Amino acid sequence: LLQAITGMFLAVYYAPTPDHAYDSIQFIEEQVTFGAFVRGLHHWGASGMVVAIGLHMLQTFLYGAYKSPREVMWMVGVVLFLIVMAFAFTGYLLPWDQTAYWATQIGLNMVGTVPLVGEFLMRVMRGGEVLGALTLSRFFAVHVLFLPALLIALIAAHLFILRRVGPAGPWTDERASLGRETFYPRQVYMDAVVMLAVFATLSSLALLVSFPLTDKANPSDTSFVPVPEWYFLFYYELLKYVHGPLEPLATWVLPMVVILGLLFWPFIDRNPVRNPIKRPAALVSGLLFLLVVFSLLGLSIKNLYAVPRVDPALARGQALYQQFGCVGCHRIHGEGGAVGPDLSSVGDVRPDREWHLKHFRDPQSVSPGSFMPKFPLDEKQLNDLTSYMLSLKRTPS
Repeated sequence: LLQAITGMFLAVYYAPTPDHAYDSIQFIEEQVTFGAFVRGLHHWGASGMVVAIGLHMLQTFLYGAYKSPREVMWMVGVVLFLIVMAFAFTGYLLPWDQTAYWATQIGLNMVGTVPLVGEFLMRVMRGGEVLGALTLSRFFAVHVLFLPALLIALIAAHLFILRRVGPAGPWTDERASLGRETFYPRQVYMDAVVMLAVFATLSSLALLVSFPLTDKANPSDTSFVPVPEWYFLFYYELLKYVHGPLEPLATWVLPMVVILGLLFWPFIDRNPVRNPIKRPAALVSGLLFLLVVFSLLGLSIKNLYAVPRVDPALARGQALYQQFGCVGCHRIHGEGGAVGPDLSSVGDVRPDREWHLKHFRDPQSVSPGSFMPKFPLDEKQLNDLTSYMLSLKRTPS
């Protein structure tokens, strides 16, 4: 409910276009009354949703409440968790700052590693060949229209199943000894207290902990390193350790195994006993999973917010690239002219530093027939521009 109310408030002022998205967020933050506070509530509310549904799933797992006749209710709950994470992913792009752009680019590239359908899915999500205006409008539509509708439908299904099969209760199964009482007044009172406590916590975070925008999205600035929100940090850390031919293992194989494992866990754990102590295989599996997740999270938590890690030479090289009008002839990640070669991955195509230095000193010497003129660059400028060229690589997935 909090996310819906704050989201509607933000949508009144938000403009889902690359030209205006960033400025509209700044306007909300700086000009709209209580705008920064409402955006803060929405931001921290997303974290609250992840924590709440995560704790609920953990309790359900420990209590064995996924066992017959509640298998379908557990599966619906897993899908609800995935929808919450989809809310987080689609909402992350909307500010259109550097962090939003490059984190989303990495996420899309990961989708592209899925065999057979990856490239197709990536194009559908982007709305074309590059991350741009269509991507932003699609993510906005999914975030504010499609996902909320799906969320409401699945919550209704979850509650319907709950009404049909009833709550699981404690794992002792001594249901006959449990008293019965109406929802009002005791449960209403407890729910109200918890809701007020959660709202107070989120309000305090919104007021006291800022999360400023980084610079406006710049598709040519490949030196920017995004760090995602804390609930994706464990996965971000995992990607650091898997490279080369093993990369698909982290980008889609492991996530798919975990999702399918969670989804069909009621049919994997056929032990009819619900007491976790008497379910050692399930208990150990759950504890190992949590140990891995929180260990990776702990290793990465110091990088909670993305910060630009820019080598001064790269920044100077990029400035020279703009100063001498290279953008008029060359394209980088869809931005620029088409007269000269596309430089989006020139660091992969031409990783030899000496080749670039010779090319900038005398283009004809290494590329006979080149239209590129000689530029009056000293040695430092040559090295800076070369460093920038070598940094232009395919975005790591």
